[in-house]
Amino acid sequence: MNLTIRDLMTDQALFGNQYGGDSWSSWRALLAGFYGLDLDEQQAETFRTLTAREPLTQAADELWLVIGRRGGKSAAAALLAVFEAVFNDHRAKLAPGEIATVMVIAADRKQARAVMRYVRGLLAHPMLARFVMRDQTESIELSNRCAIEVMTASHRSTRGYTAACVICDEIAFWHSEGANPDADILNAVRPSLATLGGKMIALSSPYARRGVLWSAYKRHYGKGSERVLVAQAPTLLMNPELPAHVVEEAYADDPIAAAAEYGAEFRSDVESFVSIEAVEACTRPGQVELPPAESVTYTAFVDPSGGVADSFTLAIGHRDGNTAVIDCARAIKPPFSPESVVVEYCALLKSYRVSRVTGDAYAGEWPREQFRKNGIQYDKSSRNRSELYRDLLPLLNSEQVELPPLPAISQQLVGLERRTSRGGRDSIDHAPGGHDDLANAVAGCAVHIGTRNTYDLSAWTDGF
Repeated sequence: MNLTIRDLMTDQALFGNQYGGDSWSSWRALLAGFYGLDLDEQQAETFRTLTAREPLTQAADELWLVIGRRGGKSAAAALLAVFEAVFNDHRAKLAPGEIATVMVIAADRKQARAVMRYVRGLLAHPMLARFVMRDQTESIELSNRCAIEVMTASHRSTRGYTAACVICDEIAFWHSEGANPDADILNAVRPSLATLGGKMIALSSPYARRGVLWSAYKRHYGKGSERVLVAQAPTLLMNPELPAHVVEEAYADDPIAAAAEYGAEFRSDVESFVSIEAVEACTRPGQVELPPAESVTYTAFVDPSGGVADSFTLAIGHRDGNTAVIDCARAIKPPFSPESVVVEYCALLKSYRVSRVTGDAYAGEWPREQFRKNGIQYDKSSRNRSELYRDLLPLLNSEQVELPPLPAISQQLVGLERRTSRGGRDSIDHAPGGHDDLANAVAGCAVHIGTRNTYDLSAWTDGF
């Protein structure tokens, strides 16, 4: 079938009913331009508006779409996946037994399932249903030796494929244990595209001015590369059917957040908290945990959890000269019984001769009661997590903290963000979709060790 993406979107025998209306006109002009199709004057003007450049004379290899929330990105991703899988025949380039895969990589399983629902809806069309040989939860195998597979953002799970196309959905929000793996994933999948000369397509609402989406935007938006095309558009331009009051109310509530969510503008109020180089300089080689020493007084900090969404974490450390040494850091991931974790952690604390542990105000009196039942006093920290991270930063930058060589610690610390509110106040927290449970315990432990000469003793966790 020698159909173009524009044919697929406008032919009433195919998807003209879904993508052929006026509300999809901007998408039609953009995707037709990406594939190097001729554009009429109105389409060309739309293309210029979206890309800040003249229409392409040939198909590009990469498409980066910075599109506002509810702008139709998931529906467009599914359409592109079906187009690349069904209407491009790669069999002549495949080795015996080899499958050409259209990879749809999403930020998380929920987003991946949403995209797959769109894909299944399109493949249910009577003209396309006959191509489906096997439909599984996360993949659909077609009769033309091509498969559409959705997966979550992981550089490990995306290796080993022969890719006909890679579609990266919401790439600005790819997080793993608080770290953004976007560059690692692209490095893993780009060689997969080489055999078949496949397309690389990234669609996302923007976020902070970092990561591969920002890099592509800064390098290629409005530039004349024939290989890479970058487009930027607010929600209402790509989806004029969204009620305008939704966007207006978002701007009234939080103009900065709304400018990113619906205006497709990168946020200027979000910055990285600490560099990977600073964290690596503070990470000791070798031992993950240091055993208790007789002559050392230990400090501990805990970040409790209810056992459903977040990990229950604990860090134990001591002061060595001017350095806060984190001897032990533990994280128990959900699901778990909180009471059982408290029992386990109290035994660990006692092995380091710690009788008091500091933590936040999570769940009111519950942690205090449970730790007390097991012979450990629970003290509420005088600082919230943002303040702990603030006070940890100079310790990291001056290498006055020694961290265990646990990847989750470095990933979560590097994944932290500093945000500035409209009132000018800074806060530090994990990025959307990220976690900072272990980082919080480590920060609390290090800060309480590092400040023991300047703060009230009742706020610390002391040993016997």
